[in-house]
Formats: sequence, structure tokens, C-alpha cells
Amino acid sequence: MAMATRPVGTGGDLLPVIGLGTWQQFDVGPKADLSRQRQVLDVLFEAGGTVIDASPMYGQAEARVGDLLRDMDRVDAAYLATKVWTRGRAAGLAQMERSRWLMGGRLDLMQVHNLLDLDSHVETIRAWKHDGVIRHWGITHYTSSALPALERAIDKHAPDFVQLAYSIGVREPEQRVLPLCLERGIAVLANRPLEGGGLMRKLRDRPLPPEAAEFGAASWGQLALRFILAHPAVTCVIPGTDDPAHMADNAAAGADPMPEPAAQAAMASLWAKSG
Repeated sequence: MAMATRPVGTGGDLLPVIGLGTWQQFDVGPKADLSRQRQVLDVLFEAGGTVIDASPMYGQAEARVGDLLRDMDRVDAAYLATKVWTRGRAAGLAQMERSRWLMGGRLDLMQVHNLLDLDSHVETIRAWKHDGVIRHWGITHYTSSALPALERAIDKHAPDFVQLAYSIGVREPEQRVLPLCLERGIAVLANRPLEGGGLMRKLRDRPLPPEAAEFGAASWGQLALRFILAHPAVTCVIPGTDDPAHMADNAAAGADPMPEPAAQAAMASLWAKSG
């Protein structure tokens, strides 16, 4: 089945609902064996996914993504997202230029990582979008304690994207930020959807209840990802992995039809009973 897509705002762009995070799994040296990472990218593209998210904070992840995409001749096939993670306008511009070069010479989405020195970077990033250097810009954070700051930044700067931590076990974004993004037409990337693997470790030895099939889930991971995608504000989920089998399982969670928002309560209840 084809992977579902969702719109980015009102500009006509569509993104596949399952992407790839690269923290840790792609932070390896240039002489490392990249066969697993290459297979992961092959699986992502074959399943219809395009979104690859990185950051200077992730060590050498940007460089390895760029190396692999160049070698595979797939730079233009990807929706490439990264971040600026430094202080000062000049330092930010230099870092963003380096990220663009590392990831293959082009970028689609530039985000301000963890809101670090946001006001210093917004003008540069908006200029990049105006000039066609990037397609979209956004803001990110990975903690629920930062949700009020994300909300204030949305009100002040009206980004195209918000990236935040959202999972079947971390539901605080449902209170204010996700509804706000839905109201404003802001796309949402959900990071840490499997809580760094912690969710899977709790349930990996337990059989998947037959009721999971009602939500289109054939594994615990798919149930967790489809729970997130049942929220209408979420555009794309970006689980990280360097395991091709896990990438295939994650990608399968993006098949249409998506669960309805009303299904979230039943999915969360099923998860809680099994955990």
C-alpha cells in the first residue's frame, strides 16, 4: 500500500507521513561501514518516504546523510530537513551554509534547534526562504517543558513547521500546541515517537493484541506511530533507526487509511492494558 501524504500549510506541498530521524544512528565517522544506513534510506525511498531530519547537534549525521545520498544519486529525491544550533546571526549563517553543503548542496527545511537564539536566526532563515534557498522554515524542541516557549514562538514568528516530542506516552502537546498548529495551518514533525526505543523495550516480549488490527497496526511500533498520525495536526513522524527491518516496519505504519482522531483513546487504552 502507498504511504499516505499530508499537506504543508496551504502552499500545495505534500509530505509522506513517515520520515527518518538521524540522531545517533547516523552519527558515525566517514570510514565507518554505512551499509545499514544505506539500506535504511533504500527502504525509506522504496516505501514512498522522503523526509530526513538532521542537525549539527547530531555530530556527523548531516555529513553521512549527504555522503550516502550523493553516492545513491538520491539528493533530489529527499526532503532534507536540518537545524541551526548556535548563537549569533553570523555564526548561524555560517553553520547553515555548512549544513547545506554537508547534506548534498540543497535543503528543504531549516529549523531553529531547541529555539536557541531564535530571534537572531529568523531574519536569515526567512531571507533564505524568500530567495528560494529553502522551501520551509521551522522551530523545534524535544521536551514538554518547552511547550509554552514553542507556543510563544508560534505567536511571534508564525513558522511553517513545529517539531516537538509527541508519543503515545508523551501527550502534553495535545493540550495547546497541537491544536494551535492545526488552527494556524502549521505543519508538525513528531520527534521521539518511540521515546528513544523505550516504548518498544517495554512491550517487545508481549504479543500484539488482535484488536490492534482494527487500527491498521501489525506491530507495537506501528500502533505507536499510527496513534500519533491519528492526530490531525501531525504532518510527519520521524523515528530514528539504522535497522532496515525497523525502517520497513515504521514505513508500513504510514499506509492509508489513517486512523480517525476518535481512535486515539482506544489505541491508548490498548497500549496501557498491555504495558
